[in-house]
Amino acid sequence: MSEDPTPARTAVVLGGSHAGMLAAAALTGLADRVVVVERDVLPDGPAPRRGLPQAGHAHMLWSGGVRALTELLPDATRALGEAGARRHPVTTDMVVMGAQGWFRRWPESHHVILAGRDLLDATVRAQVLADERVELLDGTEVSGLEGGPGAVTGVRVREGEEERVLPAGLVVDATGRGSRAAGWLADLGLPAVRRREVDSGLAYASRLYLAPEQARSGYPIVNVQPDPRDGRPGRAGFLLPIENGRWIVTLNGTRGGEPSRSADDFVRFAREELRHPIIGRLLERAEPLTDVSYTRATVNRRHFYERMPLWPENFAVVGDALAAFNPLYGHGLAVAAQSAVRLRDVVRRHGWGSAGLSRRVQKAVARPAGAAWDLATGQDVFYPGATQGGPTVRDRMLAAYVRRLMRTATGNGRIARRVTDVTSLERGAEVLLAPSVLAAAAVGPLQPALTGPPLTEDELKRVGLR
Repeated sequence: MSEDPTPARTAVVLGGSHAGMLAAAALTGLADRVVVVERDVLPDGPAPRRGLPQAGHAHMLWSGGVRALTELLPDATRALGEAGARRHPVTTDMVVMGAQGWFRRWPESHHVILAGRDLLDATVRAQVLADERVELLDGTEVSGLEGGPGAVTGVRVREGEEERVLPAGLVVDATGRGSRAAGWLADLGLPAVRRREVDSGLAYASRLYLAPEQARSGYPIVNVQPDPRDGRPGRAGFLLPIENGRWIVTLNGTRGGEPSRSADDFVRFAREELRHPIIGRLLERAEPLTDVSYTRATVNRRHFYERMPLWPENFAVVGDALAAFNPLYGHGLAVAAQSAVRLRDVVRRHGWGSAGLSRRVQKAVARPAGAAWDLATGQDVFYPGATQGGPTVRDRMLAAYVRRLMRTATGNGRIARRVTDVTSLERGAEVLLAPSVLAAAAVGPLQPALTGPPLTEDELKRVGLR
């Protein structure tokens, strides 16, 4: 047994990745002590680790997440920039082919932060652990929860062969897709949680490249999206410029259209299997730096903990442990940051240890998770085999409107901005139902469709395509 002198004022965060570190930042100053428990031994800087296999794939932090990150860690974006991360204007520096065609590059309305996941995590981790009130227990396995159906009182942890209990006044599960929270709660005598999955069957293949020399100081994001309406497998590709003049490129495909694990087939897939060959043509002029990283862990999975009839005091679930999204949409990092802000705000408002605090936290963090869930599953339900019953009537009605809206956004900058308000997680989807937006969707695009990717002559020259 540990002998914590103030267990009621101790917060224990399970998981030391992005969501866990931001949850720890949110609780710093509200708890007397914050302990982060992580199974891996965390590196001192940006380096791969076993528990973060997704680090080999493309990541972005949308502006809604950047705002939340800055609220929690005011110096984080500066530190990321100094480490080489890029602040990328949206949609000015984005070349995107959507299901309805190429989008124009409108003046900046939002932005994303682009960096390798190892760099992002290491920078945030350093910011959080610089506070002496935060303690890291890495190389430590979580065995389960202590307490009963009415309240969680701590966690059981194992370091090597030794198991002990960490008493806590609040336990936050941020252990990601592999979370065992549902089983832990059942062990305490709580009912089963409702869970939903939407699995597009997406497989991801990613590779790191050194950009052509003239494009190493910056280049647009290039994204070729699938069209789920045509009944064929959805194939997509992302090219993201990150630190040190590199591009991280992710190719993906749903059932029957998956990319190969072979490095020899990577460029061919980008050139011949996507709806446009531009990413493949760019890769032909870049230098591969790594082998192919591959994953099938892309299912949308949501646990509806906020709807459980009973919920114990002193416990909350956040991040991918609560809702994991198809990474195609890039929302996981932003949702984790927004959820951490809501965790902080609820504890501040109602007070540490107040009755019903954990249920209030769980309902609050479910809101940003739910917004991203609707965006992801609204597309993924249309792929064959994604759900048992296929898309509902509501799914089809909403999708028909969204298709019309996205077609309008290809040739209407005001509507493109409203769409980006939502995809950046800065505003809720209700803004897309405003009367002015509905009217614009009825009219359609104000400018003719583009016939090819909107790269400038200078951008084409810098990669040898002119």
